[in-house]
Formats: sequence, structure tokens, C-alpha cells
Amino acid sequence: MKKTLISLAILAASGTAYAQSNVTIYGIMDAGFVGERGGKNGSVSKLSAGVANASRIGFKGTEDLGGGLSAVFQLETGIKGDTGELDANNTLFNRQAFVGLSSKTAGTLTLGRQYTPWYNAFVQVGDPFQAGLSGSAKNLFPSNGINVRNSNAVVYKSPDFNGVQAELFYAFGEQKGNSTGRQMGASIGYQNGPLNARLAYNYRNNDAAAGTVVTQRQSGHNSLLAVNYDFKVAKAYFMYGANQGLNSVAYPSGSDTAYTTARVLPSTDSKNLLLGATVPVSAAGSLVASWSSVDDKTAPNHDADQYAIGYLHSLSKRTTLYTSYGKIKNKNGASFTVGNNAESGSGDTAYNVGIRHTF
Repeated sequence: MKKTLISLAILAASGTAYAQSNVTIYGIMDAGFVGERGGKNGSVSKLSAGVANASRIGFKGTEDLGGGLSAVFQLETGIKGDTGELDANNTLFNRQAFVGLSSKTAGTLTLGRQYTPWYNAFVQVGDPFQAGLSGSAKNLFPSNGINVRNSNAVVYKSPDFNGVQAELFYAFGEQKGNSTGRQMGASIGYQNGPLNARLAYNYRNNDAAAGTVVTQRQSGHNSLLAVNYDFKVAKAYFMYGANQGLNSVAYPSGSDTAYTTARVLPSTDSKNLLLGATVPVSAAGSLVASWSSVDDKTAPNHDADQYAIGYLHSLSKRTTLYTSYGKIKNKNGASFTVGNNAESGSGDTAYNVGIRHTF
């Protein structure tokens, strides 16, 4: 009897511990037909994955530690839904991988591979296409590579103070004796009723290290103001970005030679602008539209404008059909391409039709 009571006590204690923890498996499967036109290699038609949102599977969880403090973690890997492959070679949890502590009164501190405050402002507040479909603002804004997410990062997110919330980001370059590759960022946001606004900044050290010798190079800087306002009949979007220095703009793979054999070098001084809107047209459907631009301040003057329109139709809370069309007008030899969330595109025009399912 004594052993039975001890066993029951252990089971009860275990049940309490498990009840205080919460682990969720989640994901997105997205696939669609993509047509691209205007590149030097002619028309391209294909089935692609991650058109509206990158396909993924992830695990996230919390453990209540008491006193308003929780342990948190998240692991997320990208998937090529059309082939079943991972979308990054030799990296399992390439999208996110972090662990940390969250306090209701002091904020959240996390360590690992994480998104930058700049990209969070870009996709969560400023882009009506949320970085997906043919209208993705990633086609013109410098949201590739280092501006999106970093490994070896420390992120602090403050509590919400009457609609005001801040985020701080620091990624270690992890180079012996120097700060090569170090990246820092921050954002401050305000959300109240229909208004959502966020100001973000990103910095990267571009010094090149070879042994004990460090070559000093120009650092990269990105500033972004993102705003949206919900008028109920439509939600309006505005975004303005300023980019200066080496690697402040990083062209997606293939776009720098999409129209010519000679490689087009990215600007080291440019400005971006976006105006957009989402308009509900029924209980299940909404139109999305945007105009965005690049103003290159360097001598090549590689400017561009993008016009895009799309339609999303919800079959349920988790399943959405979509279609979109995007067109870029390149100027003075600029090489911007119309891509989508997962691909950079091959020409100055693209359309897509597909389905997204979340779980």
C-alpha cells in the first residue's frame, strides 16, 4: 500500500508538471502555379512551394515557472513543399531556433537564430502582401539575407506599455579578436485601435578578417518606417526605407544577372517607398494592392517601380486560395525581378495561383 501511494504521488506530481508546460506543433503548406516573363532566358512556368508563405513545420512551447515567469522555445524548419526537401542545405532548423525566458512584467529575452527587428517591422506592419505572392515588397526592399534573420542572436522584447513596445537585437559575429560580422538592430512600435506604426533600424559590420588581419570596410545601415491604419472599409499601408553602406542592399540569387550577362552591383545608397491597401470584398475574400519604388542615389541610378494586385479567398480559417500579378519597371539598367515569398523570380512580370493551408 505504501509503495502504491508513493507511485500515485509521483504520477500526480508528474501530471502537474506536464500541465504547466505547453508544446505546440504548427506549420504551413503552400504551393501554387507560377508564371514569369521578361527575363533574358524567356518565359518560365512552374509549380512552386512557398509562394504566399514559406512552407514550414515548427515546434514551440512554454513552461510556467511561477511568479509570472515562463521558459520559452521555438524550433522551425523550412520545407520545399513541391519536392519534400528542406529549403536550406545542411541546416535543419534554418528559420528559427531559440530558447529564453519571458516575464509578464519585464519582457522576453531569447537566444539563438531569430528574426531582426527590421524584418519584423517590414513583414508585420508595412507590406500588405506580407512578403509573399507576386506583390511581395521584398522584390524592391532590401529584405534578403542579413536583414531577415541571424544566428547567434540575443533578442529582448519589452512588455506592452499602453500600446508602446520595443525590441533590441544583437548578433555575435563570433570572430576571434574583432567584431567582423556583428549585427545590431532595434525597433519601437505603437499600436492603438486602428493604428499600427513601427520604426526600425539595422546595422551590420562588414569588416573582413583573415587570421589576425582585419580589413576595415564600410558598414551597412537600414532604417525603416512602417505604418498601417484600418479604416474598416480598407486598410492602408505606408513604408519608407533608407539604406546606406556596403551590404545595405543584397540582391537575391540570380536577379543581378536576370537581364544581362554582366553582374549588376547593388546600390550603397538608396531609398524605398511603398503605398498599399487591403480591401475586404466579401466575408471570405479580400483584394490586396501596392505600389513600391527604389530610388538609387548612386551614379548608376538603378531606379525601379513595382505595381501589384492580388486576391485571397478563405475557404476556412486555415485554408486560403490566392492569386496575384506583379510588374516591375526597371530603369537605367536596374535588375529587380518579380519573385514571391520563397523565390527571387526571373523576370520583370509574374503571376501566381495557389493554395495555403496552416495547421
